[in-house]
Amino acid sequence: MMNNPVRLLLATAAAAMIAGCSLTPQLARPDAPVAPEFPPHAEPAPGLTPARPAVDIGWREFFPDARLQALIASALENNRDLRTAALRIEEARAQYNVQSADLLPNVNAGVSGGRSRTPGGLSATGRPLIANVYQVGLSLASFELDFFGRVRSLNEAALAAYLATEEAQRAAQISLVAETAKAYLSELGAGEQLVLAQRTLEGREQGYKLAKQRFDVGASSALDLRLNETLVQSARVSVLQLQRQRAQARNALTLLVGTPLGDLPVGADLSSQNVVTAIPAGLPSDLLTNRPDIRAAESRLVAANANIGAARAAFFPRISLTAALGTASTALSGLFDAGSMSWSFTPQLALPIFDAGRNRGNLDLAVVRRDLAVTDYERTIQTAFREAADALVARGTLDEQAEAQRLVREAQADRLNLADQRFRAGVASTLDVLDAQRELFTAEQSLVQTRLLRLTNSVDLYRTLGGGLHEN
Repeated sequence: MMNNPVRLLLATAAAAMIAGCSLTPQLARPDAPVAPEFPPHAEPAPGLTPARPAVDIGWREFFPDARLQALIASALENNRDLRTAALRIEEARAQYNVQSADLLPNVNAGVSGGRSRTPGGLSATGRPLIANVYQVGLSLASFELDFFGRVRSLNEAALAAYLATEEAQRAAQISLVAETAKAYLSELGAGEQLVLAQRTLEGREQGYKLAKQRFDVGASSALDLRLNETLVQSARVSVLQLQRQRAQARNALTLLVGTPLGDLPVGADLSSQNVVTAIPAGLPSDLLTNRPDIRAAESRLVAANANIGAARAAFFPRISLTAALGTASTALSGLFDAGSMSWSFTPQLALPIFDAGRNRGNLDLAVVRRDLAVTDYERTIQTAFREAADALVARGTLDEQAEAQRLVREAQADRLNLADQRFRAGVASTLDVLDAQRELFTAEQSLVQTRLLRLTNSVDLYRTLGGGLHEN
């Protein structure tokens, strides 16, 4: 029957949840503040136009090197930064669950018993009165009837914050995959350069011994000897620098992977490292759906906008209900006797009259934070566009640069061979040979650096276009 207080209470709460309005402003996603197309110089190189975009290419497919795959898998499992991001998701989920619980009433069961003594001077009979009270029942804690959408706005903000945290974790995973691959390639590049430097040092030490013998018998000058000695020491400096760089690259890789590294290949030729798969550039609008950092910024914008609705609702009355239903008796055995039912129903209304500008300040703060979230969203899009454009521009030139650097290295090798032949024939001086050796070493090192740059650029392009989230 409708006069039943429990039914009346539930009906009132349901009507409040259904009929409640929302004061959250309508949110329109800002237009992307970037050009509709990538710069002309960012067009993909010929032959690099496969069907699938980067976001659909799993990192195991993009990085076919078995050793690199093992390192990435270990990083995804053990990296502490990624663990922190995962725990942030759990934290945001818990906060959302706490906030969403306010949408429904809290019903508690309670059992209580009490015994009291009233002095004779205060009792109607003039004698001390001892009373027992026992109660069993259900109680409804103070439940807000969300007529103006305050609770629902807070719930929407908590949900958006949770989604933003989840997207941030995905962005962290993509970055971890890319940084692990780049650290691995840097370690290989430093190792290859170190092998070249060590081989060069050995060759120059042999040349110095021959120059010393020639100087001792008077066949060459002290200048030639010093020039040979200078090349030896320069090669030794390069070896020491590259040893340090390789150790630092290994330390960076260890930090990313999260576990001690096993034996890595030393002196591997970067040109033989099959670590990239061709990916198309797509359009700037694709970044809005492919990059989790942009989706995270959009979720933060939704959360900030929902907080405006909660701040607006604070200007309106807040209605809450408190109720209880159960049985009460002076004797424990009479708790469930006929006529022992008890109930209470307490609606409350709080109307803000004077708060010294607190509600107005909270609303202004919510609006400013929404505007900041809009700016952050637009800046995130611009950053993503620039990263992708930079990677595409580099891709269009690095292949040609690597080929040109290879031709420079071959030319310097031929020059050294010719200079050595001319020296043996007595036509050229020692200076010509030493200068050719120095230029060849520089060309070899530059070739390794260019190949490394080309590979890391492919990794950057894969990351900026949203790849690296899926394993297969």
